[in-house]
Amino acid sequence: MKKTWLKTAIAVAVGALSTQVMAAGFALNEQSISGMGTSFAGRSSSADDATTLFGNPAGMSRLQREQVSFGMAAINAKTDINDTSSFPASGSNDGDMVPVTAVPMGYYVKPLDDKWAVGVGVYVPFGLITDYESGFEGRYFGDYSEVRVITVQPTVSYRFNEKLSVGFGPTINRIDGQLESAVPPATPGATADSRVKIKGDDTALGFNVGVLYEFTPHTRAGITYRSKVDYTLEGDTQVSGNDPTLAFIGAYGEYDASLDLETPESIDVSITHELNDQWTLYGGAMLTRWSRLESIIVENGGVAAGPATAAFGTIEEEQDWHDTWSYALGAAYKLNKQWTLRTGLAFDQSPTNNTHRSPRIPTGDRTAVSFGLAWNPTDDMTVDLAYSYLWEEDTKIQQASATRGTYNATYENSAHGFGAAMTYRF
Repeated sequence: MKKTWLKTAIAVAVGALSTQVMAAGFALNEQSISGMGTSFAGRSSSADDATTLFGNPAGMSRLQREQVSFGMAAINAKTDINDTSSFPASGSNDGDMVPVTAVPMGYYVKPLDDKWAVGVGVYVPFGLITDYESGFEGRYFGDYSEVRVITVQPTVSYRFNEKLSVGFGPTINRIDGQLESAVPPATPGATADSRVKIKGDDTALGFNVGVLYEFTPHTRAGITYRSKVDYTLEGDTQVSGNDPTLAFIGAYGEYDASLDLETPESIDVSITHELNDQWTLYGGAMLTRWSRLESIIVENGGVAAGPATAAFGTIEEEQDWHDTWSYALGAAYKLNKQWTLRTGLAFDQSPTNNTHRSPRIPTGDRTAVSFGLAWNPTDDMTVDLAYSYLWEEDTKIQQASATRGTYNATYENSAHGFGAAMTYRF
């Protein structure tokens, strides 16, 4: 019993950490407010401002002046949970588990001459907080998750000629997170849950590289490759409560935990076409290699020799994710020198499946529509505002465990995204 319960607790907590990081849950993966206005269509080819450092580092060569861009995105998510059933847990399914969260970003780009440009960006590629109510019916499969990745990217670009530019930037990625779950009573007649809480963090390196080709002064295409990142999360797992059986077998305490995690690479391709002085059209697609996440392997240690050591050996939990495509179309209309309107439509596949999807990552295929506004009060300043509304197909949770029981539900997810940014040119 001790071995089975401890393996289950650690696998659930650490395994959820890795999947939560990559899935991004309800979060809009915002790194550019100007791009948000077109649903990120043309992300690797637009090169409108300093945020191209993320979208396509080769685009920095198109910027004529030194500039800084900083902004903030926020998400307000809503979930309806229906068709629920569980055993042995009972409780509520409010669905109000995603607090409004702000996501900052900042970029600086400096052209050195007509060929070279350098810059640095700070952004949050992944981040989410899900906080279910204390009596959540699916609490044995996860009721609190907080994960974030902060990236710093120094970048350089080079323009070979009027048509071809390249860019490259290493990424320094800091990940940290906290996951919590309830544990069902092990003593007959007991009603109080125990708790499992895990914390972990790591810093790892990756890179972004891009190519921008300008067919004509009005039409350009870009491709951006974002590398995989290898993490080794180190942290601890705390098991707490007052269940007599769990106390007797020595389940309560603090333990070391380690997880090797490989986030997948992605390829972003897009095209930008300036139809005339007023209209600009964008289109793009991105492939993400989520199939790298076949299973989660956890190594545990730091406990006394004996039965507990065996319980903290190698733990594997199957995920079986699949590669995904996302697509987007967008347009911008320049009313005059001061005002530009934007809009876009995007479709994004989910890597999860009905067999392994959990309450921590209850996401499905999503559709998003976006609107944006750019205001240029002077030649030196641009203010960008954006709004997105996304909705997902109904997704099913079908969880079953010998130690945690069952939880089945249907999730209906939607979200409002808001963004504001300012770019200043020196």
